[in-house]
Amino acid sequence: MAREKGGFWVGLAAAVFYPLSYLAGRPDYQGREHLPAEGGALVVANHISYLDPVYTALWVHTARRVPRFLAKASLWKIPVFGKVLIGSGQIPVYRDSADAQQSLSAGVEGLANGKVVVIYPEGTITRDPEGWPMHSRTGAARLALSSDVPVLPMVHWGTREVYDHYNKKVRPLPRRRITVRAGEPIDLSAYRGRPIDATILREVTELFMTRCKELLAEVRDETPPPGFYRRAAEGRTAEAATPEAERNGGPA
Repeated sequence: MAREKGGFWVGLAAAVFYPLSYLAGRPDYQGREHLPAEGGALVVANHISYLDPVYTALWVHTARRVPRFLAKASLWKIPVFGKVLIGSGQIPVYRDSADAQQSLSAGVEGLANGKVVVIYPEGTITRDPEGWPMHSRTGAARLALSSDVPVLPMVHWGTREVYDHYNKKVRPLPRRRITVRAGEPIDLSAYRGRPIDATILREVTELFMTRCKELLAEVRDETPPPGFYRRAAEGRTAEAATPEAERNGGPA
């Protein structure tokens, strides 16, 4: 199978990410057979560390595809790194602004053009003390329902042991196993053709994150908790957000 061409900036990022990934841990990429060799695909992943994008990108790249991330727009302001993001075709997310719809449209366009688009529905690294997925935004659901492409759940485990942002801990040694696993595409046939409103967006988001939680439980060999951690309530809940909250949540 021929490798999807990514151009100079993707090649530069790969030249940095591959050695970094091996210095930080022992990567174990699983489930790459679920990613189609060509055509659009949406990867929906959990987020436990700021190292996750390195391993997500390499999971996709080792499957001979090129990842396009939906990421917060502030990253584009970082010198040099912002230029890499632009050159490699990444997609800025403008949350809680008039430009939020533009981010969604760019994601839909990328999927329609046969790209692999990656999104972290939690919007940031999880606040759950145990590292389970937390209550998520509905942008991934809207992308999925606005496109007719496979949606793959993905989980990371081990990256937080290397870089724990909230507790300000960096522990590259001893080198730990870092697992990135994708599951089979999620069946959305029950939702296709229905009006896209706040209720269906929340249902699909819960479906995505439940599948991610189940995958993570398999990787961790643990029983997952009920519901999802919510920062506002400082606890777990499976309660749906209000339609107004969903409208204000942005695309990612």
